[in-house]
Amino acid sequence: MNLEDTICAPATAVRGGAISVIRVSGPDALKLADTIITFRNGAALSSEGYTLKYGTIKDVDDVVAGIFRAPHSYTGQDSVEISCHASPYVVSRILRMLVDAGCRMAEPGEFSRRAFVAGKMDLAQAEAVADLIASDSAVSHRVALNQLKGGYSKELRELRSKLMEIASLMELELDFSEEDVEFADRAQLQNLLDSAMSKIEKLIASFSAGNAIRNGVPVAIVGAVNAGKSTLLNALLGEERAIVSDIPGTTRDTVEETLNIDGVLFRFIDTAGIRESADQIERIGIKRSFESIAKAETVIGMLDGTEPAEEAEKACTAIVAKVPADKTLIMVRNKVDLYDAIAPEEFPTVDRSYKVFPLKYPAFGTYDLDPEALAGRLKAYMQEQGVAVPEDFTVLDISARTGEGMDELRRRLVSSRAADTAAWGNATMVTNLRHYEALERALDDLRQVSLGLDRKTPTDLVAQDLRSAIRELGTIFGAVTTDDLLDNVFSRFCIGK
Repeated sequence: MNLEDTICAPATAVRGGAISVIRVSGPDALKLADTIITFRNGAALSSEGYTLKYGTIKDVDDVVAGIFRAPHSYTGQDSVEISCHASPYVVSRILRMLVDAGCRMAEPGEFSRRAFVAGKMDLAQAEAVADLIASDSAVSHRVALNQLKGGYSKELRELRSKLMEIASLMELELDFSEEDVEFADRAQLQNLLDSAMSKIEKLIASFSAGNAIRNGVPVAIVGAVNAGKSTLLNALLGEERAIVSDIPGTTRDTVEETLNIDGVLFRFIDTAGIRESADQIERIGIKRSFESIAKAETVIGMLDGTEPAEEAEKACTAIVAKVPADKTLIMVRNKVDLYDAIAPEEFPTVDRSYKVFPLKYPAFGTYDLDPEALAGRLKAYMQEQGVAVPEDFTVLDISARTGEGMDELRRRLVSSRAADTAAWGNATMVTNLRHYEALERALDDLRQVSLGLDRKTPTDLVAQDLRSAIRELGTIFGAVTTDDLLDNVFSRFCIGK
């Protein structure tokens, strides 16, 4: 990849609207724009930066070109952004004309890579550009924007700068090792290390929430077979995403979809029904259901409202026993719409406002259990079984088929992340796996430095671990780079960014 080539690429999705934008950047960008566009007033090459020019590409389209002069452009190079009609044919013709005139088609992320090389942004900010483009919730947008503005990089730079100051004093000691001189105060160094490790630990701890922001808060929908899990997923998404059938065991693998609810992105995971099964494939699906619970931040546990209370007790206990205490559990009783089919004379309480429903069809006996009474019964049973019951354990009645109770379920999902959302908007956090791994390595190095100081390890060995930590922090925002690292980062970007 020659960063001095003049490159071009569509910067917008074709057919995504009325207008498409084609981006051109490089030493000959203005000259090549003049080659294919006849401008009404003067050439691009003689125009000032930050100028919009109207022109015509013969037999193709009328266009508006934005002129940007180096170094005051996104890439730091002369650049032109051509706005044309969003026809695949028009875009293709213009790109072909640019290539024939001397342009090269851009590689993925090459515009942002040039911006990084030109010092327009650091590596963490460049990655935040991709996150900003991919953001599909208010929170992910806010976090990406904060990183793009450099708040995250600034914190890491300050941390790295303090470590470099101590490292330089330790290096100085090595130059005067024969004189046995100590320039770096060990108590000061230990205090700095403690502060640095504390900050890095907080950043590492933020990755769980940061990853949820980037990819969606993982929500596992679990329960017995035929409880309505797939119907619930479809109801939340508003489309037929999962196969729904009265045949038990239809879902044999996890099905994932994301949904934005009130600015919070959720990643819903529909799982295989939990039951004893001799079917090897279904058993694998059930195993994955339990794995999904372990990975999820929130678990929606589903009970079948048409099953006897005894079955609800067993199903609920099986779910709660697998949900760690640090996860959010929302227990729901589904299929309450079927209670409407019960004849009034057979229904213990005709007035639905009392919220008293049977847990089973009257022909097989009824149970006067409203959600609160059911929750109490389930708690008592789980305690008898030695299963820890969450303090805020409740049961919400819903009908995934008719929508009854669904608004309350959505409200509970959002409110379960409310505290996190407030913190996310105001804190520096890690959303990138590459950054997380670099911070983990830096923390390990600093722990070795701290251990070395405690054991009075020779300065050269301690300095080596300190240099390693400094290097790892530098790789996050690009103070330390390799071609392989840059290729790996920018290859994940879209063409034209």
